[in-house]
Amino acid sequence: MSFGATMESLSKKMDDMGITEIDFERRFLFGLFTRRIHLAKGTTATVATGKNTPVSAVADEPQVSGHALKSPMVGVVYLAPEPGAKPFVKVGATVHAGDTVALVEAMKTFNPIKSDVDGVVKKVLVADGAAVEFDQPLIVIE
Repeated sequence: MSFGATMESLSKKMDDMGITEIDFERRFLFGLFTRRIHLAKGTTATVATGKNTPVSAVADEPQVSGHALKSPMVGVVYLAPEPGAKPFVKVGATVHAGDTVALVEAMKTFNPIKSDVDGVVKKVLVADGAAVEFDQPLIVIE
């Protein structure tokens, strides 16, 4: 069975059981590998072997104009400094150039993502703990 067919089968079983989210966890000698997959009606899961599973946005969402702050690397984005903590920014918050708005973890290193413009946060485009690609928009600032 191919990886795509396996994911399709898993998605159907999740839908049949009313499950919308799965956490995968695997312990290695050098650390812990965790991934969260969230499936919902109207979304498509994009799967790549050896990477996290990003979920694409629904195409009907209204477009937000402004400056898109993009990820400088591939990794996992965190919107708060630690689990349970207050997020760095929320929609409607005023930010200044140099303010930390997120963290991207890559190779066990947490890299601060700083705003490069002054403005107001119009939209957060990623979920906390989601996989991000290089140059992927994270936050829209206007």
